[in-house]
Amino acid sequence: MSAKVVMQPAVKPSGMRASRFSGARVASQKLARHSGARLPVAPIFARGKKEGEKRIELVNGAVTSGPSLAVEVNGLKMPNPFVIGSGPPGTNYKVMKKAFDEGWGGVIAKTVSLDAGQVHNVTPRYARWQTPDREVLGWQNIELISDRPCETMLAEFKQLKEEYPDRILIASIMEEYNRPAWEELIERCEEAGVDAFELNFSCPHGMPERRMGAAMGQDCDLLHEVCGWVDKKASIPVWAKMTPNITDITVPARTTLDQGMEGVSAINTIMSIMGINLKTLNPEPCVEGYSTPGGYSSKAVKPIALAKVMSIAKMLRDEYPGRTLSGIGGVDSGYDAAEFILLGSDSVQVCTGVMVHGYDVVQRYCAELQDFMIQHDFKSIDEFKGLALDKFTTHSDLHERQKAAIAAKKAAKVGLANDKDWTGEGFVEETDSMVSNK
Repeated sequence: MSAKVVMQPAVKPSGMRASRFSGARVASQKLARHSGARLPVAPIFARGKKEGEKRIELVNGAVTSGPSLAVEVNGLKMPNPFVIGSGPPGTNYKVMKKAFDEGWGGVIAKTVSLDAGQVHNVTPRYARWQTPDREVLGWQNIELISDRPCETMLAEFKQLKEEYPDRILIASIMEEYNRPAWEELIERCEEAGVDAFELNFSCPHGMPERRMGAAMGQDCDLLHEVCGWVDKKASIPVWAKMTPNITDITVPARTTLDQGMEGVSAINTIMSIMGINLKTLNPEPCVEGYSTPGGYSSKAVKPIALAKVMSIAKMLRDEYPGRTLSGIGGVDSGYDAAEFILLGSDSVQVCTGVMVHGYDVVQRYCAELQDFMIQHDFKSIDEFKGLALDKFTTHSDLHERQKAAIAAKKAAKVGLANDKDWTGEGFVEETDSMVSNK
């Protein structure tokens, strides 16, 4: 099989499979520390946009003080673990350039396919669930993949890599059940200089009539075949993006990993209906009085995302050491990101958060992640990645653990609380239990 190489900045040794290349680095998934001079111990926080909000200076995405946020995932070196998730924040050159300039660790472009002429977006295509003071809790979209010509997107990929050669640009790709189409798209994206691929097997409304998006990601037979095509063609790392709209997310994830994918991204949006407008009686988002179920994201999905990430991370740890996980779903702070990393994520993706707060929110995210690390004296991401995984067990095991803990507390009980507790047979022992200077 052809070897996969990391185009920027690392190169896979010839003749080795991507998922196993640079063994010491990837198999153990060691995350890179900041490559420059030793950083000051304490981070330099700047005043945020809101009262009490932390921000931090980023230079080419890297922190200039405090604990290092640098990570290395499948040989891809990122100055911090925050990656723009595929969607509107990565839809053209201007916005992706803005993401790099503001300090994002990496950018995943909006999903491209060979024939953008079959992509027809509508507007409005978003709906929000929000509090009375307009804080966004949930976000629904019925947006499709990129409607821009593939040639245009490829030219912009090339331009971005020329201007930002050391930053990580990932192409999100989607095609029909058509091997030549997948192979052509892979070849052309690699020629444009992208660093890795993310396979969109998970958009819940992504043209299922063409067996694309989640329609493919929910069919393990299709996944097996398509990932096999991709693995034979791609020479750079590949992540498979998983749909949460399935009973057990580890089943399709395992299929992609068995076919050689270097990593998994999870989760994509959750199939949803935002609601019905009780004044107009029309569904939201409303297009000419009609709507269609779409993908749900933002803060409200985080608990669901964490559960899916935990399941995948345990599987990776036990069955696929060296493979990677990019966590997605409801990340709206550096503290949220810490939770995903504690559950085994190597990187953390954000899409809706950028749409709500803007690209410079990454400076707050980095400051908050550093704040968490300082509280626990962590010097690098590697020191706490996956630490929470062993804290999850079965309900029956929780019951047994609690029984044992209660028994231990009873056994360790010292003295008698009340006179009624004295017994005749144990009188001497009970007396002795209350002597302080034995």
